[in-house]
Amino acid sequence: MTHSPAPLPHIHTASMDTAVRRLFRHRLEYIAARAVLGLLGWLPLRLARLICEGLAVASYWLWPRLRRVGLFNLSLAYPQWSSRQRRRVLFGNFRGLGRMLADFASFPRWNQGNIERLIVYDGFEHYTEAMRKGRGVLFLTAHFGNWELSSFAHGLYGHPLNFVVREMDNPLLDLLDRGEAVGILMDQNMLPGEGVFVDFFGCPACTTTGPARIARKTGAAVVLGLVIWDAHLSRYRLRFDPVKWIKREDPEEEIVANTANFTEHIEKYVRRYPDQWLWVHRRWKTRPTAEPPLYPV
Repeated sequence: MTHSPAPLPHIHTASMDTAVRRLFRHRLEYIAARAVLGLLGWLPLRLARLICEGLAVASYWLWPRLRRVGLFNLSLAYPQWSSRQRRRVLFGNFRGLGRMLADFASFPRWNQGNIERLIVYDGFEHYTEAMRKGRGVLFLTAHFGNWELSSFAHGLYGHPLNFVVREMDNPLLDLLDRGEAVGILMDQNMLPGEGVFVDFFGCPACTTTGPARIARKTGAAVVLGLVIWDAHLSRYRLRFDPVKWIKREDPEEEIVANTANFTEHIEKYVRRYPDQWLWVHRRWKTRPTAEPPLYPV
């Protein structure tokens, strides 16, 4: 008795071709990015900053969608400003992003012996006081200044920082239980049902409640940590501010109150240094129920 051979699985040639092309493109992008970062990191920092700021300025003019989003956000936050004021702040914001790229490429050259030439502490006593409480530290931050530099520099100074760039999970609780510091970016727009609406520049913004929930559950001390470019020093400052916890009888009201409180602390610094926050992000995209979209693009 003979048996027919099992049929071969059908291979979708088009899908395979697409996957191969995608892999090839990703590898090319990776190689190109490594080459660009390597070249920038090899150049003197001042020259690398000039080049990157020039590219960022070009992007300001050549990337109209981002420019429109940034100017629209500034009109929401500063309706009393002239269009010239808004353009000047956004132009400075683009330049800061260029400087950030150059500084990111230079990371391999920095170590414990020379990091102070790039960034210094400001308000470090607030961080040490939070650590002394022994419940871990929740390090609130935002897309402000050179946010990529905060965990890198803090670690070189001898204070390792775990950074969270997605929704929190149980391992985060373990870090705080061990008395470690965890940084969380909390200034991005959240999708409907993923956050609560709190005021940001007087306009409701859908905001993650994750930091407030984690702080309430663990008892971790909360500090605001922002990397500020100081033109007078020609260096960055890693600024720490204490954040007091607001108590409410109802747990959910407490979560919302502290989410608003955290957001207010971030807004205070954005108002002080308006050209250092990422205005090109559609922060107010999610709207409360029945409200129309804000963004024309």
